[in-house]
Amino acid sequence: MERFSRTQRLIGSENMQKLTAMRVAVFGIGGVGSFAAEALFRSGIGTLLLVDDDVVTESNINRQLIALTSTLGQPKTEVMRQRGLEINPAVHTLTMPIRYETATADQIPLADYDYIVDAIDSVTSKLLLIERAHAAGVPIISAMGAGNKLDPTAFRVADISKTSVCPLARVMRRELKKRGIERLKVVYSTEPPVSVSSSDPNEHTPGSIAFVPSVAGLILAGEVVKDLCGLSAK
Repeated sequence: MERFSRTQRLIGSENMQKLTAMRVAVFGIGGVGSFAAEALFRSGIGTLLLVDDDVVTESNINRQLIALTSTLGQPKTEVMRQRGLEINPAVHTLTMPIRYETATADQIPLADYDYIVDAIDSVTSKLLLIERAHAAGVPIISAMGAGNKLDPTAFRVADISKTSVCPLARVMRRELKKRGIERLKVVYSTEPPVSVSSSDPNEHTPGSIAFVPSVAGLILAGEVVKDLCGLSAK
């Protein structure tokens, strides 16, 4: 297809064909996940599953790809699906507007997918998804904290055992170890969290900005594409 001709020039026709046959699931279509999904659509992935129970709100507009005045109140998965079809009408897109948790996890057969992107912001749901992916033998890459950050150049890709600075990575590393999971590919930031000002001492919502979670999402998608094509550095 002409729309992927530039990609094919870079990775070759064999890898392009591989991508069109691949099935990737993206969990969380927010500031990180929406950009990851977009890049996967634009990379020619053949089947994409989008999982998120949320709708677009006005506070999403500063950082989420699918958040526009015209999409307020709409399910994030459906907005992303429609956008994906505009990018590649041949893509097979599945949507699950659910919160991934113990009560809903069995609705998604993870073993049906070639790769899983974890862009969930709940620690409990992240741990459950990683456990389930590990049990199913499906590769997964997980986004660590992108809130309270200002430096998009501080993101790194590493095994979770090699991470530092990131508070979420520290929690995840400890909890995964309890579950017998020692290895997990992650995208994390080496930037210490920025102090957030708030007039409400009980307000714990992290601050965010347009140019940080977007970069994390693009890195996630890049790792998926490179891994599926066997192009990742050894």
